[in-house]
Amino acid sequence: MEGLHVFTSFIILFLSIFTTKFSTVALADWLEAHATFYGGSDASGTMGKGACGYGNLYSDGYGIKTAALSTALFNDGASCGGCYEIVCDANKVPQWCHEGTSITITATNYCPPNFDQPSDNGGWCNPPRPHFDMSQPAFETIAIYRAGIVPIRYRRVGCKRSGGIRFTINGNDGFELVLISNVGGAAGEISSVWIKGSESNQWETMSRNWGVNWQSLTYFNGQSLSFRVQTSDGQIRTALDVAPSDWKFGQSFKSDVQF
Repeated sequence: MEGLHVFTSFIILFLSIFTTKFSTVALADWLEAHATFYGGSDASGTMGKGACGYGNLYSDGYGIKTAALSTALFNDGASCGGCYEIVCDANKVPQWCHEGTSITITATNYCPPNFDQPSDNGGWCNPPRPHFDMSQPAFETIAIYRAGIVPIRYRRVGCKRSGGIRFTINGNDGFELVLISNVGGAAGEISSVWIKGSESNQWETMSRNWGVNWQSLTYFNGQSLSFRVQTSDGQIRTALDVAPSDWKFGQSFKSDVQF
């Protein structure tokens, strides 16, 4: 019996050490920041162009689970479309957190700095602070409205989307400004885009104009259009002839490809 007691004690000690180590590793994946909210109880104030260029966040595939990123996270628009899992830090403010809940949001806007306010009192998005200005419904998933601002932990996660990548063609003759939305996969962030007209076998590199708007200066009128999209993790998807030859500026097209 004594031998059994010693063996049992060893197992308990081993599991305790293993669990502590596992928890430490898991916490190391999470980074610290703060979160506020904007846009109203129905998130209507988050809709519109914003700094990423998205329009109706429902039709673009994101809904109300969105946030504007501070300068430290926004990366001049390269972070648009990326996904983050966020939890309220109940170890610091248990009275304000919905403990045990998390939410995955998409970066759809920019939270500009306010240098008239100190970084710890109103200038929440001032560099170098990492900060998420979440839609109000998203914020209230993890914290109580009256808190206003809460400390959080966050981590990058993959993006789950419904349906294929979407392409909205704006601009004018000889200037195609293409908004690319509903991008899923491990990254969600677009790093490179190529375009090809049906009258050519060559892929042309597009340049980022702003946010998720990519531009070409080639005259493509009357040609069906194909796009090749690369995300920040190096994955590439090709949407062939996603826009028919009679496409018009202002139209959106859904592809059948996704990450």
